[in-house]
Amino acid sequence: MLIGCIEAGGTKFVCGVCDERGQILDRTQFPTLAPNETMENVNNYFSKKSINAIGLGCFGPIDLKLTSKTYGFIKNTPKESWKNYNILGYLKKKFNVPIGFDTDVNSAALGEAHYGAAKGLQNVLYITIGTGIGAGVLVEGNLLHGMLHPEMGHILIRRHPDDDFEGICPYHKDCIEGLASGKSIETRYNKKAQYLTDDSVWKLEAYYIAQALMNYILILSPEKIIIGGGVSKQKKLLKYVRVYVKQFLNDYINTNELKDLEHYIVNPQLGDNAGLIGAFVLGLNALNEHN
Repeated sequence: MLIGCIEAGGTKFVCGVCDERGQILDRTQFPTLAPNETMENVNNYFSKKSINAIGLGCFGPIDLKLTSKTYGFIKNTPKESWKNYNILGYLKKKFNVPIGFDTDVNSAALGEAHYGAAKGLQNVLYITIGTGIGAGVLVEGNLLHGMLHPEMGHILIRRHPDDDFEGICPYHKDCIEGLASGKSIETRYNKKAQYLTDDSVWKLEAYYIAQALMNYILILSPEKIIIGGGVSKQKKLLKYVRVYVKQFLNDYINTNELKDLEHYIVNPQLGDNAGLIGAFVLGLNALNEHN
């Protein structure tokens, strides 16, 4: 049995094939270009594989309501050419197999909960800090949906008193994505995040991320927080995030998890494969439901 896995990101698509145990047998990636070109690459890759199901973790916003006329569409994304694109419909036309579908960050949360840093836990938050910021949530074992799905990259936070950067979000300016995403870092400093080493850069970044995490902790009460994405690879970042989270919570919540922030706020155990393994779980679940 083979499961096709797709992590459809705003910057790149990662495609792979997993066996029934979730072992990645093959993996490829290519840049996210216009839909026609990108999806042709997806089709060319999987058409040569004997897959039994597909799991798709997709950048958003996406329509996840089964009763909606636009179920499976990418909705009001900043990527103009992908607005209102029926990505699930394309795959259904090309492949006559069960398809599991969710957000890319929900997919990553699912992967870490089944095989990674949150294995065995029922309440998990996965936040990715890359070009943009997004988060996926597992609540009592179920991925969180609702009116749409979590859009936690756009919560409003308090600006640092010494910060006059207006933020880059076209909708909100100084939401967490506007102030702390990889794109905002590059705009603020005229350098990509991986080339910035000054402590002041990462303390400011941590100040904003920790505010968001405080809100997520108070609202969602996750048993583990996993921070992925390119920006999270800066080694000193999580150290500062933990310091600020402790400061902001100010002992209001006193649980065993929050007494050990080093093991509570962590990087993905699956690394860059979290989304792909989560897509495997989506595909496997779709296959089991079909059978």
